[in-house]
Amino acid sequence: MGSLVSKKRGSASPGSMQQDSHDQGGNSDISGKQGGTTSAKSLPPPDVGKPIEVKVCKASDMQDGEMREVEVGGGKALLIKEDGEFSALGHKCTHYGAPLVKGVLCNGRVRCPWHGACFNAKTGDIEDFPGLDSLPKFEVTVENDNVVVKTNKKVLEKPKRMKEMSCHSPDNDTVYLIVGGGGAAITCAETLRQEGFKGRVVMATKEPHLPYDRPKLSKALDSTGEALALRDKNFFSVYDIEVLTEKEATSVDCPSKVVTFADGQTIAYDKLLIATGGKPRPCTSPGSDLQNVCLLRSPADGNYISQQGRGKKVVIVGTSFIGMEVAAYFAEKASSVSVVGVSSTPFGRVLGEQVGSMLRKMHEDKGVKFYMNNGVVEFKGENGKLKEVVLQSGETLPADLCIVGIGVTPNTEFLSDSGIEMTKGALDVDKTMQTSQEHVFAAGDIVHFPLPMADGEKVTIGHWQLAKAHGRCAALNMLGQGVEFNSVPFFWTMQYGKSLRYAGHGAGFEDVVIEGSLDDMQFVAYYLKGDNVLAVASMNRDPVVAQAAEIMHSGRTLSRADAEAGSDSWKSQL
Repeated sequence: MGSLVSKKRGSASPGSMQQDSHDQGGNSDISGKQGGTTSAKSLPPPDVGKPIEVKVCKASDMQDGEMREVEVGGGKALLIKEDGEFSALGHKCTHYGAPLVKGVLCNGRVRCPWHGACFNAKTGDIEDFPGLDSLPKFEVTVENDNVVVKTNKKVLEKPKRMKEMSCHSPDNDTVYLIVGGGGAAITCAETLRQEGFKGRVVMATKEPHLPYDRPKLSKALDSTGEALALRDKNFFSVYDIEVLTEKEATSVDCPSKVVTFADGQTIAYDKLLIATGGKPRPCTSPGSDLQNVCLLRSPADGNYISQQGRGKKVVIVGTSFIGMEVAAYFAEKASSVSVVGVSSTPFGRVLGEQVGSMLRKMHEDKGVKFYMNNGVVEFKGENGKLKEVVLQSGETLPADLCIVGIGVTPNTEFLSDSGIEMTKGALDVDKTMQTSQEHVFAAGDIVHFPLPMADGEKVTIGHWQLAKAHGRCAALNMLGQGVEFNSVPFFWTMQYGKSLRYAGHGAGFEDVVIEGSLDDMQFVAYYLKGDNVLAVASMNRDPVVAQAAEIMHSGRTLSRADAEAGSDSWKSQL
């Protein structure tokens, strides 16, 4: 093992965790689970219900490369014809239920039109994120030109399928430790089990919650951690993923392969994933410590902000996606909503002046007021509670509540003595998500990683989808599979019932070409540097962004001529 900390066998029952006593070095360790010998294969066979067999269409009626939603026994399936072969899968994305027939079929996979999740077109297995689950797969045969789909009632009723997963074997005391509890962490843990790893998988998160859907926080502030949970407690017990909540790491000793936590406990590891995410950047203006000057990071933060802002005067500092989603949340709930931004246009740095101005007008139409090219000089209060926000322009905004959304910083201070190489606080990783230290991997918002679509240029991007893709890549390489990271950044924002989708990496864009109408909120925006399209955004034009993402994923680049010709022209490249 090469570790200074022993890994003693405990006597915990399945699903439980037990602290060992201190050893001679003054360290403690978490115990292994006994009796964790079950695997997904040995679980009782499911009750599949009544068999279903339906002729859904003529084989000769479908074109190669076509997807079709078909009726199957009172439900629906996604019928696919690619390279002359048929397959049938669940028809809704396992993330938020988007109709996959409106997505993109390309190179053996189906990409969701809403948020970019990708599924294998033959097996239904998830291959890119933000979802976690795979699609159910149905049997397909062709009989006398009739395409027949066979399944059963119970399978048809389930829109999601979990990949088969292994469990911990009591004779395997290998420890793969995951520090963090977000999207990268849970995807890593699940991938390890999906790939047959039977050692111990230990996830240590400083949050009190099991991993949850963090992007929903700014869109549904009143949600609880339980409501947002990605998996329930039973899932972690069944598949022997040991989750330690309220467990904050304070240091990593890479030569000794030991992580120390705030409570004094240490955990020895064989492989380590660091996925601690970003933390909100605080405002340093005088008075920022007043009550009701808030940051949004957790469900508890969201719940407090939701309660305190209803019917009150709300000020939002920062025009990030979090800030603007919070503004949309409060537009019809607060007595007033004011947004303070340092730039001339919300989202200008990411989406450009034209799209940013359109989104600003969308907010202004709902009564939101903007104070741009501005900043906060001071927060003023009374009896320790916020009352006013003083701006650089000299204006004073009455405020009962202020939410600061001015970006995030990597949560990596505890690694300052670890020897792991960093760039501006982000951990440098290679194409396999390994850091400069052997056996130590990193994923998510805290990594500086080589992006394939940018010719391997190293970037730091805080997207939920990318964090999960990082987590899967890291898990595969913790298992020695030598897989290089390959995913196209894909994010979205929902405001006033309108969704904007974005794929690519537009940092440093020099020009924007607009296809369609910004006034009608039905457009495609192309972000260019020179002759090359770096990124594509759209509103009410699905599945254009998903199509662009597939072209980027294949290693090709859209050109200025493609952007000017419009999506009907370039989508033929798929």
